Amino acid sequence: MERNKTMIRLIWAVSVHTRCFLRRYMPTDILLDAIRTRRGLKWGIPAMLLAIPYLLIANVCVQLIEDDAPGWLHLAVLWAIWNMLKMLWIGPVSAVLLIRARVREAVATRRGGASMTAEANDAEEGAVVDAVGIR
Repeated sequence: MERNKTMIRLIWAVSVHTRCFLRRYMPTDILLDAIRTRRGLKWGIPAMLLAIPYLLIANVCVQLIEDDAPGWLHLAVLWAIWNMLKMLWIGPVSAVLLIRARVREAVATRRGGASMTAEANDAEEGAVVDAVGIR
């Protein structure tokens, strides 16, 4: 039983470190973090267009695999499809987050707390930028 707990802890630690590495250094994850900020939410729908090149990459790799290319291209197909799905998903998510932020800002403006909302958004965006490591 103790051995299973140790294995689960090890798997958990490796997955956390892998996620941190990917969020810090992979271009699509950096882009997604930038889009999730208040200032970047408007770019979620246009970012969906970045799914097209990933779909084309996956298609080319599949064609090469069918023509007896090396088997490691299967990994490239998985990578391209995963990034395509991330780019497709950010559009609807950013639209919902943008609507939610605008409603929150409108309510705060009606209550007279517009400056507090702006400060909170700046602090949130600063925290995300610091976490990602972009300046």
